[in-house]
Amino acid sequence: MNSKTKKITTIAVLCAITYVVMAVGRIPVVLFLKYDPSDVIVTLGGLIWGPMTSCIVSVVVAAIEMVTVSDTGIIGCIMNIVSTTSFACTAAAIYKKKHTLPGALTGLVAGCVTMVAVMLLWNYLITPLYMGYPREAVVELLLPAFLPFNLIKGGLNAAITFLLYKPVITALRKSGQVAAVEQGQKSRHTGLLLLAGLIVVTCVLLILSMNGII
Repeated sequence: MNSKTKKITTIAVLCAITYVVMAVGRIPVVLFLKYDPSDVIVTLGGLIWGPMTSCIVSVVVAAIEMVTVSDTGIIGCIMNIVSTTSFACTAAAIYKKKHTLPGALTGLVAGCVTMVAVMLLWNYLITPLYMGYPREAVVELLLPAFLPFNLIKGGLNAAITFLLYKPVITALRKSGQVAAVEQGQKSRHTGLLLLAGLIVVTCVLLILSMNGII
């Protein structure tokens, strides 16, 4: 299999996995806003194969979602692309330039911050167009709804991506799909894994509390 065919096959597999995770993994957070971990798959693809992979997978999956399970049309599709790429492509681009553990952490944090800032702006500008909300009502929702949702989404995306990256890259390396990866300090890596796990647990508890379950 030549490199071009291998790349196309890889992107197709990532698109399929991302779509399935998106379709079955939606979790209500607040109001009409739902979290699904599909951005994690897109981000892992970008960290391993570069930011353009994240961009392509994001666009393809958002387009398929628009014509299958979504009821928000082209504007909702664009919002999904902007949200995913602002996180995944930012993280992947930084990691590509600095292919180390600090580079991965910097990329994931930067991706989270970028996504939160971009989506607050886009929710203010675009949400009234496709949800039918008056702009004044959207403004009133920015801090109590959109901000915590995107913070939780960004935190979960970053933490889950960090937890899954090493097992995924190790499996791909053993199967010959990617080259050898960098080695970090084991004790430092273990501490960061514990921190990522704590972030996931915290975000889950926040989601449960926001839905009145706990």
